Amino acid sequence: MINFILLSIFAYLLGSIPFGYLVGRVNGVDVLKIGSNSASSTNVSRALGWRWGVVSAILDFSKGALPAYIAKMYLANQWQLIIVALLPMVGQVLPIFLKFRGGKGASSFYGATLGLIGPKYFVYFFPILLVLFLITRKMSLTNMIFSWILVALMFIFSVLVLPPVFPLSYVVFAAIGASFLLFALRENIKRITKGTEPETSVKW
Repeated sequence: MINFILLSIFAYLLGSIPFGYLVGRVNGVDVLKIGSNSASSTNVSRALGWRWGVVSAILDFSKGALPAYIAKMYLANQWQLIIVALLPMVGQVLPIFLKFRGGKGASSFYGATLGLIGPKYFVYFFPILLVLFLITRKMSLTNMIFSWILVALMFIFSVLVLPPVFPLSYVVFAAIGASFLLFALRENIKRITKGTEPETSVKW
């Protein structure tokens, strides 16, 4: 229980580090005042180009992967494990260091997914995200679709494949993460339904 409590605090606080905001400030830009007014890597790319957007995404991805990887080593309880794995995403969306105004949580969610399932399976899943982006040209829509594809993949590898590759708790992890991502992207969803959501720039 002590390990769970300490890892939970660590996961949320690490997730709360607003890398997107910090990358913007280093370059003299307040990303909370432009575009979607968020510290997401997509908004960073709008302000500074994809070079800095990728830097922000990698940092956010890492803060999701690290707690999940550590938790797998120290937590035997699968339900405690998925809580720790989800907390960086919560921290990214609702960061205590930025008055709970953060990013959208997708990068941390994907990082936590890697920490849980390992690179062997992640390298098979991740190209789907890239294909979806090439089709939609909207990162928000891509993330919404891909997150639920992840739920389906987790279900397949946890329930339909025999013997199961992943524990059933991973399906719960993916479903909660995808649902929380819909919450974080609620303003984007409104713009998508109105047809006003801009395409994500690929300018380097």
